[in-house]
Amino acid sequence: VPVRRLAPLSGRVYGRRWLVLLLFSLLGFAQGLVWNSWGPIQNSARLAFGFSGWDIALLVFWGPIGFAPCFFFMWLMDKKGLRVTVLLTSSLMVLGAGLRCVPVSDLEIRKKLIHGGQLLNGLAGPTVMNAAPFLSTTWFSPDERATATAIASLLNYLGAAGAFLVGPLVVPSPNGTSHLSLLSQSNTEHIKDRIEAVLYAEFGMVSLIFSAALAYFPSRPPFPPSVAAASQRLSYRRSFCRLLSNFRFLMIALAYAIPLGVFSGWSGVLDLILTPVHVSQVDAGWIGFWSIVGGCVVGIAMARFADFIRGMLKFILLLLLSGATLASTWFTLTCLTSVTHLPLTTATLYTSCILLGIFLNSSVPIFFELFVETVYPVPEGITCGVVTFLSNVFMGVLLFFLTFYHT
Repeated sequence: VPVRRLAPLSGRVYGRRWLVLLLFSLLGFAQGLVWNSWGPIQNSARLAFGFSGWDIALLVFWGPIGFAPCFFFMWLMDKKGLRVTVLLTSSLMVLGAGLRCVPVSDLEIRKKLIHGGQLLNGLAGPTVMNAAPFLSTTWFSPDERATATAIASLLNYLGAAGAFLVGPLVVPSPNGTSHLSLLSQSNTEHIKDRIEAVLYAEFGMVSLIFSAALAYFPSRPPFPPSVAAASQRLSYRRSFCRLLSNFRFLMIALAYAIPLGVFSGWSGVLDLILTPVHVSQVDAGWIGFWSIVGGCVVGIAMARFADFIRGMLKFILLLLLSGATLASTWFTLTCLTSVTHLPLTTATLYTSCILLGIFLNSSVPIFFELFVETVYPVPEGITCGVVTFLSNVFMGVLLFFLTFYHT
């Protein structure tokens, strides 16, 4: 009897992988856009909805709070696959964006609905920030994996950058923000109408992405793209034991979580931080926008470079973190004008903040690739879930102290 030979596991890639990557990246873009809606227009939001400085910081704080059930989403992705996880995540985003649009005349109720909507959007964070390496391993060949990870992970940051651009350009800033009580009622209503227009537009975009994912978003391809994608991974419990006992992984995780977590929270309330040095809402928005966009462009370029030249991940990270250290030192010394006597100008603020964002944000996909390679065969979703959870812990610590910034 002739023996039927099995096809070798050399891997096969499908053209539809780019469609899957596009849908997931758009979902991450929308989540970042909704999360960062309020920080860039904090002065206008205070006037239109009666938000306090504590409210503005809390609206950003719902992002890291949403990572509380992070391990549930990691388990769901490991057991049920990408489709179920993405559909649950996008449905939470639709519900959250819809809550922010409920037309209630009572400002206290409206504020609670907006906070609830931001929390639901924050619950989508674990998936859009953790699943990128899992998606790239499931659908892409090894020589495309770092690039796919970069695109899927950095589009979430690009959405936050879009909020820096859309908010200040669509929503007018109040004239004389230090005397909000003196503004006319008509100006207040105009600002409120423009904010609501942004909220409706974001709700429509999130609903469209959810409909597309519902129509087509498979969990995995018919055949795996590589041997690594087809291999058996560790169980959920064994994965955590492996991660927590791996000293090298813990050091890399801290190197990722501390700077990226602090910077994400800091950039989310950049307008609140720069207001005392008389930086306008529009200028703060442009600073945040270009810092994230530059980081996304450089990050994708670095990931493509890492796809071609293996074994350079640590060297690339050292260069990027060295640049971030110099840029943050420059920004700090510039702001301490009473001590250093350095000029505090728009040009120095733009340059130092943008360089800091470029160096830090572009390190994200390189870190993710290093995590996956360090702890293989731990599933990618669990690995990145642990490090992004740590990152959001540090973001939460920063925002917790910033909630008292207005006092």
